[in-house]
Amino acid sequence: MPLVSIKNELLRARQGGYAIPLFDTYDMNSTEGMFAAIEERRAPVIAAIYSTWMDFPWIPAYAAYIRARAEKSPVPVTLYLDHGADFEQCMRAISLGFTDVMYDGSKLPVEENMKNTKEIVRAAHAMGISVEAELGHVGQGSEYQDFAAQRKGFTDPELAARFVEETGVDFLAVAIGTAHGVYRGKPQLDLDLLAQIRAAVDVPLVLHGGSGLSEEQFRAAIKGGISKVNVATDLYRTTGRRLVETAQKEDGINYQGLMKAAMDSFQERCGYYLDLFGTTGKAPCQEF
Repeated sequence: MPLVSIKNELLRARQGGYAIPLFDTYDMNSTEGMFAAIEERRAPVIAAIYSTWMDFPWIPAYAAYIRARAEKSPVPVTLYLDHGADFEQCMRAISLGFTDVMYDGSKLPVEENMKNTKEIVRAAHAMGISVEAELGHVGQGSEYQDFAAQRKGFTDPELAARFVEETGVDFLAVAIGTAHGVYRGKPQLDLDLLAQIRAAVDVPLVLHGGSGLSEEQFRAAIKGGISKVNVATDLYRTTGRRLVETAQKEDGINYQGLMKAAMDSFQERCGYYLDLFGTTGKAPCQEF
């Protein structure tokens, strides 16, 4: 089916008590692995391209490939800009056929973040595109010495209500204890804060920095109101380990064999998260 906005699927997830994963894909092997997983499990998915990759010359062709591949799939697929840097980058993604964009102004003063988000929402909505924004700040795992230091960037529920109301944003990424990349220690989630945010806003909530959480933490976050979970680092690291293992095991290993190993690894790990988040079986499917 054609690419779709994830908005309706996230609203269904919010009502149904499950979450939809965003997977940061980076080439045809990772993308085909992801498609194999979602088609096997009849699950909706968000295929994302990270903002820092948007200047690579092959991105227009890659976006076109994902769009063409989605048209041959019986399950709904979204093409998503992850952590858009500014208005111009979000508009460029839309021009390339992205169905949803995230603008990340979380490092800016709140009022500036709000102003920029509102501008992007207005332009995107005029073209039928949904927008995610972040309030609070989900930093890198290496930045935080302890949970107390991390709390300084947590999302404020009252401010979240105002942010959503004034910007018109469709989805809100919240900071409740996760971090991007590799954690220094065991991550802690403030589930009480999540409950307060969930009660304060009426849009689907997003959890960034999913890699490194335990299965119990994922389940608790989804039960507490998270409808979308971003996963990247774990996919990259798991696939990297598979490539090393494959190269060490096989005599006369060749490039094609390594790429097949990468695809298989991505399929397995994406499938794991689809099952864990309750996404499996949730796609309104078309026939092949």
